[in-house]
Amino acid sequence: MKYLLSAAVTGLLLVGPQGAFAGPIENACVRSDRAQATRALCRCIDSVAQSALTRSEQRRAARFFSDPDEAQRVRMSKTARDNEFWDRYRAFGASAEQYCAGR
Repeated sequence: MKYLLSAAVTGLLLVGPQGAFAGPIENACVRSDRAQATRALCRCIDSVAQSALTRSEQRRAARFFSDPDEAQRVRMSKTARDNEFWDRYRAFGASAEQYCAGR
């Protein structure tokens, strides 16, 4: 058991703290050109995304950082799938704004 724990810690050190458990939203946020996108804020937003969106939806939402026009296309879409996703995405955004304010 002690060896397993030691190996896990060594693995985390090799990966580095900033990328070890970053989700798609955090990665996209950090890579964005937004001045307010601090690592702490991006990590907070990602933690809200993990509780509000499926992993697939997180990857989809992460693309909005690099392609804001895609967000507009989804928002304006007439398909039920896109409308349902947009409703969850908006709820996620409101939760993230409330929970992560001031970070």
